[in-house]
Amino acid sequence: MGSTARVLVAAIARGLRGEDCADLGQVGPMSRFVGTPDPVRRAVAVRSAGRVALTAGQAAEVDAARVAEWFVGQYPAGRYPGVLLGSPHGAAAHLAVALGVPWLPAGFEMVAHWPKGSVDRPRAALDHGAALAGRMLAGNPDLHLRQVHCPASRGALASATVAMTARWLSLPQAYRRFLAQRLEPGAPVVVLRDARTWPVFEAAEGHSFQVGCPASGLDPVDFHPDSHTLRQVLRSAGGDGVQWEPPEISTPPEGAEHGVEAGFDSSVAGWAGREGHALHQIVVPSPAALSAATADLYRRWLRAAGKTGNRLVVECGRLLDPWQVVRAGMVPYWCENATRRCVEQAEWWLAGSEPFTSVDVLPEPPGVRSPALAGLPQWLAVAGFGRRRRALDRTAARGYPVTSVPTRRATEVLRAQPYDLPTPPRIEVADALAALRAGSAAHGLLVR
Repeated sequence: MGSTARVLVAAIARGLRGEDCADLGQVGPMSRFVGTPDPVRRAVAVRSAGRVALTAGQAAEVDAARVAEWFVGQYPAGRYPGVLLGSPHGAAAHLAVALGVPWLPAGFEMVAHWPKGSVDRPRAALDHGAALAGRMLAGNPDLHLRQVHCPASRGALASATVAMTARWLSLPQAYRRFLAQRLEPGAPVVVLRDARTWPVFEAAEGHSFQVGCPASGLDPVDFHPDSHTLRQVLRSAGGDGVQWEPPEISTPPEGAEHGVEAGFDSSVAGWAGREGHALHQIVVPSPAALSAATADLYRRWLRAAGKTGNRLVVECGRLLDPWQVVRAGMVPYWCENATRRCVEQAEWWLAGSEPFTSVDVLPEPPGVRSPALAGLPQWLAVAGFGRRRRALDRTAARGYPVTSVPTRRATEVLRAQPYDLPTPPRIEVADALAALRAGSAAHGLLVR
């Protein structure tokens, strides 16, 4: 299905071309194993991950400059009235399409083989990751690698592969060229920063390690060796807690894996100042804050164009399609994943919002079991906020939470929605920032 950054860039680029995401994502192998015993499904997931994970040799050949070139190369030709950069977020995709601007990630994700790995041995994962990190950093000194060992969000995959988030320490050269050539004179530059923190072990220069992650729906204390929740998680992933000995935390909590490096931040600021572009920042304390603010912005935008703004789609993870949302005149609310925490935040926002006549819900099955996940009744409760239409996608719900659904499933669902054309004129970046700033107190955003 691809990393989050890759999927978001692909979806935004298609939206800016007036295309949907029908070609994104193939049906995963887990969709064919609904109802099979957990050990069988885990084995299938591990084999499937092994086919796409980097080998040690491929890790040494990773070229971050080429990755940056790929990102900028996805966007259609022409000049843009602004740009978003920074942390990955589904609402940023909807914001970018409404503004008519690209989004460029401050990092990218990789998965590499871990032969003879074990989900319940974080120290061994760190040792293996350190060797891979050394190979990657030798050819990419402009990166910081954050290794994440999270059996709660990755399940059995954490026993066979290691996950790395590579974050640029400064603005890549490909980004500099793109901004210089493709931004309109004086166009604003907006940096989106995920402000969540997590305990981190500084393994070596350029390589840090964290056990668990915010997207797990759990707290750092839940990954302590004495945690009952941890034992549940490890059993679901095919391990136990006997060998669970995470490394001692060497620093206070830092930005989690999807944070933005300080060097990247200052590099963007320096470029914008030299080239005469206004710089703005959106600091996001939790994904729900930007999701709610963007949904409210869409509703006002649609109503200003003479549409009702009363039809909501609740997306999840990679199940999103910005162009089809605009084509249908719908309000998008994005859940980072299928954890109870994310779904509860969607419910709280809906409870405090003007009612919607219809609510369509697209829960992305995570492919794993975890005590932090929302059950289907909770997703149905979200759909229940619709006054006339209450729809939970049956394909996504079939086999939930252990199956997999491709990104294009969101396109298939949204294509069935009635057209609401013409599409509204794009939102001016300054107007969007003003609206987000006006609602920042209610949502907890910091917009400057």
